[in-house]
This record gives sequence, structure tokens and C-alpha cells, in this order.
Amino acid sequence: MSHQKVRDVMSGAVVRIQGATPFKEIAHLLLEYDITAVPVVDADDRPVGVVSEADLLHKMWGRQESDAGEPGAVPQQEKAWATDAAGLMTSPALCAAEDWSVVDAARVMAQHRIKRLLVVDSAGRLRGVVSRSDLLRVFVREDRAIRTEIVEDVLVRALGEAPSAVEVNVTHGHVSLIGQLSSRATAEELEELCRNVDGVVDVEFRTVPEAGAGGDPTRAG
Repeated sequence: MSHQKVRDVMSGAVVRIQGATPFKEIAHLLLEYDITAVPVVDADDRPVGVVSEADLLHKMWGRQESDAGEPGAVPQQEKAWATDAAGLMTSPALCAAEDWSVVDAARVMAQHRIKRLLVVDSAGRLRGVVSRSDLLRVFVREDRAIRTEIVEDVLVRALGEAPSAVEVNVTHGHVSLIGQLSSRATAEELEELCRNVDGVVDVEFRTVPEAGAGGDPTRAG
């Protein structure tokens, strides 16, 4: 199953600056647009770094090695004396490709403990920003859309089952499956494919007895 792409959830309206952008203009932009960081791009609109609120705050507390600033913070004197984006920025900028899946983006954010990624096209040009909140949108996907994807893409296309073979119910992202699979597919395969559908929180599959067989339904997998 294919997850949504970064291009589908990113924000395309991105404030950007260049290396020569002065300190005070950067501060004004962060406050005006209520953002915590801004990408720095070159003449071809390719990201070369990012300036964050933390980078600017070195101006207040990072000029002396004895100034500890926030607990655990490390003073960076070069940023404390910097006057433009080129001197303030953290480089290189971490970027995601437009065609990454939301899972790929989430994995990189978790590995680097960051809240957002710049999004670039195949030529490396800035196209947007994807944040943690953007990725969370997959979990507010409508139950009806989730059910449709499970029936059409999972049961029919991936497993070759008849759409009537399994009753599919989705409530707040929780998927309930009730039915009888053919010998071509297993309960484990069905559950795994369903879990890979964007917006699914949990999956439960219960088999029903074949026609003429007795016994209560039992959970499989």
C-alpha cells in the first residue's frame, strides 16, 4: 500500500531569506509570520541552511564562554557576533523530497529530533515545508475514505478477494474486519496491509464460520 506523499500535506507558502538578509529583518519576519525558523536559500532557490529563534538568541547570551544561557545549551560565539543569515544559519538544511511518503518524513524528523523539514523538488529547489502537525493530518482522515481504500485497494486489488468477503467497519480510525478469507490470503496479510493505510489507528479481524460450520467467531492474527 502506498502512503500519502509529502507534497500532499506540506505547506507551499514558505517565507525564505538569503545569506545577506540582516539580523533585524530576520527577527521581524519570525515575529510577523509567527514562525520559529526560516530557510536560507541561494540564488537558485536551493536551501543552504535554516535560521531559528535559537540562532538569533545567541546574540543575547552567547558572546562569552562563561555565559551558560539555557541549561544544557552551548554558547556559539560566531553566531553571537553574526549580523546576517549567512553567519546565523545552521547548515546544511535537512530536506525532504516531494515524493517522500509521510512515513519517510516522520522517520527523519524522529531521528533528528526536529519539528519540520524543508521540501525540495528534483532539482533541489525549495517547494514547501512539512511539519509534525502536517503529518498528523493523516490521522484525521475520514473513516469513509479509509474504508473505501481498504475495500478497493486492500481486499480487491492487493489480495484478490471479493469486496463482500469481509465486512469492513471503521470508527475513529479503528478498523473492524469480519468475514472469511479465501486460501489465497491470510489474516496476517490482511491486518498488515490495513495497518499501512493512512489514518488507521488499530485493526481487528474476526473470522466467521464457513457455511454449514458451527462455532463462534474467533479473532485471527
